[in-house]
Amino acid sequence: MDTRAIILAAGLGTRLRPLTDHTPKALLPFRGKTMLEHVVDYLKSHGITEVVINVHHHAGQVEKYLLEHQNFGINIHLSDERRQLMDTGGGIVKARKYLEETGPFIVHNVDIFSDTDLTAMLAQHVKDEALATLAISDRKSSRQLLVDADGLLCGWRDNRTGEEIIARHRQELRPVAFSAIHVVDPRIFRYLDRDHPFSITKAYLQLAAHHRIMTFDHSGDTWTDMADISNFSSI
Repeated sequence: MDTRAIILAAGLGTRLRPLTDHTPKALLPFRGKTMLEHVVDYLKSHGITEVVINVHHHAGQVEKYLLEHQNFGINIHLSDERRQLMDTGGGIVKARKYLEETGPFIVHNVDIFSDTDLTAMLAQHVKDEALATLAISDRKSSRQLLVDADGLLCGWRDNRTGEEIIARHRQELRPVAFSAIHVVDPRIFRYLDRDHPFSITKAYLQLAAHHRIMTFDHSGDTWTDMADISNFSSI
């Protein structure tokens, strides 16, 4: 199966200011490598050799970095958002030409460090015939997805405000944390024909009312938010 990936790396890195005032978040160090290199290595370890990276904040530095490292030995395309930052959903749609004519593709935030079994997640996604499959785990989070006993996405909750969005009504829903790793079927582009910034999470919640948006529980695996400012307390 021709599996490609998109690394969402265009964000402004506001949580890491002032570190990101002059450096893109993707190029900040974490455990001896840049965040971007960690994610590229992770994708390569699961056989992915075709990757799209969206860029906006200090995009030229990312271009130079990839050139200096010879794209880490894989095919890398840049999706340029310098004119307009497209948010997570808009960023995926903007990179559509690299993703729509393949099998399921991976979406991965540039600031997530994990050892989740991506190969197993992809296999489950195909078995479930899902439109998208979202990695989730039982951990504390200010905002959580709500899933049923089968792992079907049914809603979302903001634990700070109590706001809820319910896409499917079920008697019992389990709150889980979204891990910012997804497997997506290219069919999704039929429903995301937009040319403006939008959140992919909100799009999933809208689609969940009538489509199979599934989850992959990786509780117990390593999962770290590399963009947590506490990781840089000694800098």
